[in-house]
Amino acid sequence: MKIYHNQSLKPYNTFGIAARCRQLIEIENEQEVPLLFEQKIFDSSYLIIGGGSNMLFTQDFDGTVICFRTKGIKKVAETEEHVWIEVAAGEEWADFVSFCIKNQYYGVENLVGIPGLVGSCPVQNIGAYSVEVKDVINQVYGYRIPTGEPFVLHHDDCQFAYRHSIFKSTLKGKCLISRVQFQLSKKEHYTITYQGLIEELKTRNCAITLANVSDAILTVRNRKLPDISKIGSAGSFFQNPVIEESQYEDLKVKFPQLITFPQNEGKVKLAAGQLIELSGMKGVREGDVGVYPNQALVIVNYGNATGKEVQIFYQKVQKKVAEMFGITIVPEVNIY
Repeated sequence: MKIYHNQSLKPYNTFGIAARCRQLIEIENEQEVPLLFEQKIFDSSYLIIGGGSNMLFTQDFDGTVICFRTKGIKKVAETEEHVWIEVAAGEEWADFVSFCIKNQYYGVENLVGIPGLVGSCPVQNIGAYSVEVKDVINQVYGYRIPTGEPFVLHHDDCQFAYRHSIFKSTLKGKCLISRVQFQLSKKEHYTITYQGLIEELKTRNCAITLANVSDAILTVRNRKLPDISKIGSAGSFFQNPVIEESQYEDLKVKFPQLITFPQNEGKVKLAAGQLIELSGMKGVREGDVGVYPNQALVIVNYGNATGKEVQIFYQKVQKKVAEMFGITIVPEVNIY
């Protein structure tokens, strides 16, 4: 493992926020994990991060930051229709998606272009273009804190929901995810329900293949989202709010253009990006922080915004939406 003291966290978060931590540990081999417990790292303040693509630092972290840099993608089982792939937590999500496309394994192609590491994907239940990672996760492996006891959680144990899992609730900060096992299809099938993707494929007039679908998704994605190597962001900043159907019925009288996604139990999901746009905040910039002009769901750091400045700004966005719609949009991003 590598240990750094008084470490800058700017390279460890895609928002590009300048914050520091007292100590940072990079785990390069899963066999190093027991050392964390032997050295009592978890007896004081700690924070476990992946690729830093879903977090906002509003201050320095007075503790130890732990991140996995372990590598490994291996096939552990196979049938005529399915294949099971085990992936180390430190693998780049993009590299795993590329591996699947190269090997003609179906299921994660809609999630191409999402930044971050594999170990983080179950936590947030990452999703895009009508697909969520829960659709392909079979098992999650890790270690419990503070005992260091290994665990295996099967799909149903993970309590997956929209941008949610057990790792964000009862197990938040209480485990280290070391590997994730995926069940993928060897039979050709696609999820092409997102309107922008349908239109892009129609424009291309190309054969429907893994490579063509993933490339089309990247094109659609890049039209709307900033290049994090040039503009800092954490992708979609807010969750799409889920409200009571009765509240929606009242809203649609005044806002008949509202985009909706029907849910169970008399609920309706709205598009947070549309609410932000209708509130007049799309493209608004204050200093180095603003709402991205091409996608209202994304808050960006144009250069040297501080975490506090981003926090003050996103709270202004929340206030605007609440004033217009009576709805509080909640950050999808983890705030520290």
